Amino acid sequence: GSGYYLESHTNEVYAEEPPPEPALDYRRVPQWCATLSIHRGEAWCSSPRGSAYRSSLGARCQLSCARGYRLVGPSAVQCRPSRRWSGMAYCRQIRCHALPALPRGSYVCSAGVQMDSRCDYTCLPGYQLEGDRSRVCMEDGLWSGGEPECVDLEPPKIRCPESRERIAEPGKLTATVYWDPPRVRDSADGVIKRVMLRGPEPGSELPEGEHVIRYTAHDQAYNRASCKFRIRVQAVRRCPVLKPPQNGYISCTSDGNNYGATCEYQCDGGYERQGSSLRVCQSTQLWTGSQPLCTPMQINTDVNSAASLLDQFHEKRRLFIISAPDPSDRYYKMQMSMLQVRTPSCCPPPQPAPPQCPPPPQQAACGLDLRHVTSVELVGQPPHEVGRIREHRLAPGIIEELRRFLHLTRSHFNAVLLDKAGTDRERYISPVSPEELFVFIDTFLLSEREAARRAQGGDPCE
Repeated sequence: GSGYYLESHTNEVYAEEPPPEPALDYRRVPQWCATLSIHRGEAWCSSPRGSAYRSSLGARCQLSCARGYRLVGPSAVQCRPSRRWSGMAYCRQIRCHALPALPRGSYVCSAGVQMDSRCDYTCLPGYQLEGDRSRVCMEDGLWSGGEPECVDLEPPKIRCPESRERIAEPGKLTATVYWDPPRVRDSADGVIKRVMLRGPEPGSELPEGEHVIRYTAHDQAYNRASCKFRIRVQAVRRCPVLKPPQNGYISCTSDGNNYGATCEYQCDGGYERQGSSLRVCQSTQLWTGSQPLCTPMQINTDVNSAASLLDQFHEKRRLFIISAPDPSDRYYKMQMSMLQVRTPSCCPPPQPAPPQCPPPPQQAACGLDLRHVTSVELVGQPPHEVGRIREHRLAPGIIEELRRFLHLTRSHFNAVLLDKAGTDRERYISPVSPEELFVFIDTFLLSEREAARRAQGGDPCE
């Protein structure tokens, strides 16, 4: 075995003495192991002979690293007889992992990922930081705190149009108002999800008074902002209230006396207007023109033609023309009795001068005048034929033209009803009752305005 050998010429066995341990002569070999040094660290050694023999056999050293470094290897070593230290160690710099990128933000670090490096977070405009604003690389290689987040907490910017005033338009009690949509801007990503309107739309007709218009805007993060403005429609300019003329009435547009309103004057049956028919309320709050008058209708029978006679009744009166061969005709007597316009005794005799006729009964005048009807009588044979409108006598030439124009024969009783335009509307070959005549007029000839006037004023015949 180790330490023994055998000589071939003898059978004796000799034992070899192991070599002696080296003597620890500190005076001659003070550095038994290599001088111990550690980069970025420190070794604190101790020896039985004192601190001067820190590398001698048996010396023990405690190893440590400077701040920011971590010891890799044993924390203590000893100088062995083999002139080597019992282990190896070194100081490695402490580093943290790289921080992830911050969506919609960024960070700046003082020393990268080294220990004690401080990283400060910031967000893009329009976003706010939630969480730790800074993180520090610690001794254990981990970052302090947690990862923050950039969130959109700022509402969008919205600006409404300026408040304004408007005046009601001519002829209206309202004002049509337009405005531009509000200015909306999001300070984060610039995206506006929706804009809501509370109130009337632009271009609406707004009545008199104050109106509040509100807008609300939402961004993608559901932050919202609102604004509002006011529209005041000023009090409607008005003219003095017009009074209807005596024996007439007025019909006005819009509200009757507001700026732009138009009023038309009308006269009752048997009266005609003298003066302007229309008056308009101006912005100066004064009416144009002057108040017209409703005067009794003057019938001029001293005309040259039947057309001139009929023109006097155009758009004023309806005509009910009665033709009879002679005053004693029973149909004629019956018709006049039913209408109660004139009694048979008022019919013209063969002699030139007829007796003075009494005025018709109130009921008859009411019924005919209420419907704007004037009666014309054509009675007899030439040369004693008489034509008249109430007390007004017609010339023979006018009578002849009327008969020709209306196709009225002298041989038997007949009657024709003309409307206000002079159009032949209905013919009768026998006497017609007032009820039948009035129903026809009320159903087919009465205008809407006349019907409304009668409904408003009632029936004075009742």
